[in-house]
Amino acid sequence: MSIDVKDLPPAYQAQALRKWAEQERKKKRQPLHCPADAGPGKPTKYHNKPTERVTASGAVLHFDSQKEARRYDELATLERAGKIRDLRMQVDFTLQEAYTDGEGRRVRAIRYRADFTYVRVKETIGEYTFRDQLVVEDVKSRATRTKEFIMKRKLMKERFNIDIQEV
Repeated sequence: MSIDVKDLPPAYQAQALRKWAEQERKKKRQPLHCPADAGPGKPTKYHNKPTERVTASGAVLHFDSQKEARRYDELATLERAGKIRDLRMQVDFTLQEAYTDGEGRRVRAIRYRADFTYVRVKETIGEYTFRDQLVVEDVKSRATRTKEFIMKRKLMKERFNIDIQEV
């Protein structure tokens, strides 16, 4: 339901038009927002700097930190070289399904979101041959290596037998 300015009394019409004109002026003066700019706003929780990358196809990829963006650059190079395949970002794993307890309360599922997953291509080094292997990576710093992450890392190993590689 919207209200037309014409339906308002004359004093309120003038007030609404002044506010609208002020908002339009502010819109024209504001530079485009870039998440990578630190700006005077609230700092991020871990003092990371959000970063963007543009792929060859023109898609814009958003990363939570510069370290994560640099790791993506490395993995994309490895994929182009044929060392890895099926590079994916922000892949969800369900560690425990949602359920309803005995008292009828709903318990939410426990999920882990990996920064990167890919398949390391089969290779032979000397007399040893390594088969294709799924790799799950998470870009971490000392601050982001939380108790919650450590618990989810253990659940990933127990549930899927996957070791999370910290980069």
